[in-house]
Amino acid sequence: MSKLTLPSYLEDKIFEIKYNDDNVLKITSYFPLTESEKQEINSILNMDFSGYHSIFTDTVSDEEWNRTKEQIKKRFKDELFRIDKKS
Repeated sequence: MSKLTLPSYLEDKIFEIKYNDDNVLKITSYFPLTESEKQEINSILNMDFSGYHSIFTDTVSDEEWNRTKEQIKKRFKDELFRIDKKS
C-alpha cells in the first residue's frame, strides 16, 4: 500500500500518519475521530485498523472543528516550536 489518500475533510483532522514501509502503523488526529470516521478510514485501508490516537481527549463537533481548526492548528504548532526551542 502506498501513502494513504483520504477525503480532505478527514485529512484535515489528521495531525500525522506513521508508516512502516508502506503499511500504516499509527494515525494521530487532533481530536478523537468518531466511529463512522474510523470506519471510513478502515474501508479505505481495506482492513480493520485500530492504531488511532489523538492529541487532545476532548470531543468536538464538526461545526466547532470547522470554526476553530485554524486557530487550534496554529496554537499547537506554536507550542511545539516553543518546546523545541527550550531543548
